[in-house]
Amino acid sequence: MATIANRNGVDVDRLVATVGAVQGDPNLAKFTFRARSSWQTGGRNKGEIREFEHAGAPTTERPQAFELTGDEPPVLLGTNAGPNAVELVLQALAFCYAVGYAYNAAAKGIEIEELRYEVEGDLDLHRFLGLGGPRAGFSAIRAKSWVRSPNATLEQLEELCQYVQDTSPVRDILANPVPVTTDLVVLD
Repeated sequence: MATIANRNGVDVDRLVATVGAVQGDPNLAKFTFRARSSWQTGGRNKGEIREFEHAGAPTTERPQAFELTGDEPPVLLGTNAGPNAVELVLQALAFCYAVGYAYNAAAKGIEIEELRYEVEGDLDLHRFLGLGGPRAGFSAIRAKSWVRSPNATLEQLEELCQYVQDTSPVRDILANPVPVTTDLVVLD
């Protein structure tokens, strides 16, 4: 019987090799990711994502940076040139869930024909506007997923959905306190 090297667009052999490598050297699981932002005007910012560190060493896997434009909708005084920061957080969760679902399905032999996520969050601007009130961030986030698989049972798909939530780095970032430090450099 032939082995399937690619399932759901995932190189299963490389995935298994990566898991084995991390089991052999836990340092291989350590990453430091970076993002940069430069304010343009009003609510618009230019974002750049390029370099990151893997196992303590800088990578050269990205010859060019990914460029993003962030802005606010007109109701929040922006020009709609791009999604706002909180929308990007929701998108990050959707991306993370989809990657986790596709990779773990591939590892378990589950074929995915269709996978979609919708994520929404409730936000109250009182604190952001300096008016006190509830927390500045989301008060609730809801995700909904749709999946179609020709070879998995409902129970397998539900179990995988829960596993993805339990192991999602972005969900963990959102659901648990993370120390955040901010340094300010005043330019001359």
